[in-house]
Amino acid sequence: MSTISPGFQVRRLAFFGPQKPPSSIAFGPGLNVLYGASDTGKSFIVEALDFMMGGNLALREIPERTGYNQVLLGIENLQGQAFTLVRSIDGGSFNLYEERYDAPPGIEVQPKLLAEKHSEKSESNLSMFLLQQCGLAGKRVRKNVRGETNSLSFRNVARLMIVTETEITQQRSPLHDGNPTANTPNTATFKLLLTGVDDSALVPNAPQEPEELSREAQMQLLDQLLDDYRDQLKELTKSPRELEDQLRKIDSSLSQHAVQLESTEAAFQEAAGRRRELRKKLEESRDRRNEVGTLLARFSLLDRHYNSDIERLRAIEEGGTLFGILGSSRCPLCGADPAHHHVDEECDGNVDAIVDAARKEISKIELLRGELANTIRELHREGASFDRRMPTVVAELKEISGQVDGLISSKLAKLRASYSEFADKRGEVRQAIALYATVQDMERRRAELENAQEERGASTPIQGDIPTAVAEGFAQSVEAILKAWHFPDVGPVHFDAKSRDLVIAGKQRTARGKGLRAVTHAAFTLGLLDYCRENGTPHPGFVILDSPLLAYRKPDGKEDDLTGTDLNEQFYSYLQSLPTDRQVIVVENSDPPTAIAALEQVQMFGKNPHSGRYGLFPFVPPATGGSDTGLLV
Repeated sequence: MSTISPGFQVRRLAFFGPQKPPSSIAFGPGLNVLYGASDTGKSFIVEALDFMMGGNLALREIPERTGYNQVLLGIENLQGQAFTLVRSIDGGSFNLYEERYDAPPGIEVQPKLLAEKHSEKSESNLSMFLLQQCGLAGKRVRKNVRGETNSLSFRNVARLMIVTETEITQQRSPLHDGNPTANTPNTATFKLLLTGVDDSALVPNAPQEPEELSREAQMQLLDQLLDDYRDQLKELTKSPRELEDQLRKIDSSLSQHAVQLESTEAAFQEAAGRRRELRKKLEESRDRRNEVGTLLARFSLLDRHYNSDIERLRAIEEGGTLFGILGSSRCPLCGADPAHHHVDEECDGNVDAIVDAARKEISKIELLRGELANTIRELHREGASFDRRMPTVVAELKEISGQVDGLISSKLAKLRASYSEFADKRGEVRQAIALYATVQDMERRRAELENAQEERGASTPIQGDIPTAVAEGFAQSVEAILKAWHFPDVGPVHFDAKSRDLVIAGKQRTARGKGLRAVTHAAFTLGLLDYCRENGTPHPGFVILDSPLLAYRKPDGKEDDLTGTDLNEQFYSYLQSLPTDRQVIVVENSDPPTAIAALEQVQMFGKNPHSGRYGLFPFVPPATGGSDTGLLV
């Protein structure tokens, strides 16, 4: 009668909030696949699963999780017993229910409180509970070369089971997490899973002298600082070399943008200056044209006045002439009868003098009127000239304004925004490079302290190498998987004790492109599961892989491009054939083969509110205050 291996599998992940619809996703034994559009929550699911298994990093603040305050994780051990874990979305301790619940139960059901931090002195913490389900409770792993040990935490194990998109492409061993001080316990955990034997039998070297204790205190301080910095490094997705390449590209782009920006700025200033000149010219022309119009109106009125005066004077002239001709009539001035006229005497009404004066005044006014007519003609010509030229100025102004507002300004705004973005990105990259440099400097100082301590110590460092037969057996498991996947040029596979990584066909795994590193990292993780199950050694029994088939989507080059192979089909075919005591959750953007996509435990996130599943969180129309965008991944 075969015994059932210890371990557990994920059955449900769900989010709940007082005013929000529940968001839940179910998992089963064997193969589970989540695929589909970006920004739908697939990678967030991986982060949430890690969070519910004691991950220290808080869940990302994203708009779609607003309003949710609890996360539920349903698990089931391989003996068939179900458990439900509930935790605040902000972190903290866990409530454990020893039954299956699809939603957090009410106060009538009393949970067991589990602390979030591991402690070997108590079983009331999440780490000890999960380790008990895996048959790993009470195990110890080596801490350093002096043989000191720590109690095994589930977080030591989880990093070998849960592989994020960032970790799966890293250019380092799957046993390393960027923290050199953690390399020893990470390797010891890997050895424990392969052999089933922990390091509890190790006896540490002799107690330390005061000088060694001082060094130890310095190393502990450096470890604390390094932990803080490494938490920041975990958020970075690029290596220092990639960041240096990115910085060079950004500097090159900034130089090109600076040239384009300077040229566009010059064109803008020239066009804007010309526009100002045209506007000033048009304004001055319109003012002068209005002034000419006003003068013409006034001069026209003056001309009418001149004409009225001439007509009045001509009437006087004609009247005087007629008075001379009609001398026997009454005097037109004083009204005297002809008998009383004193022709030889002068009077105030000298008709001839008045006629002469009228004629002279007429001549004077006609002279002025002639000058006025010349002025009016000049003003008419000037006004006509403005009428001809102003439409041209208006058209030119409109054209240059269109260029400035529609083309140059738009281009300038985009260039300025782009330049600003590149400048900000350069600052971020420089900060990231500086962070790597700081960590490397601290690691160098810590290594010097540790080396000095080892050189002064009388004891020989305790070795913790993986037995050769075990390492080779693990490598053969990985080789069998790669061959089943039709991995190109697979060749012999062996485990290199120095790099703590695989050598495939004589080539270090880390020397391959990003896409092939992802595939081979997945093979490493699945090979560990396969070896442990075949040899009866402890293993949680599940694996979570985020973007293992990156070479199909974003190959680095020809050697990294698997789009022309059938590895995609063989990858899923292998996973579909796994026994039910093993669970694999794959998160991918690319579509699986049609036969796989039709399986019950395969879900597509379509980002389409009218067809299929939208994403992890339900679609909320904008009108109700929701967002019509998907969840950030």
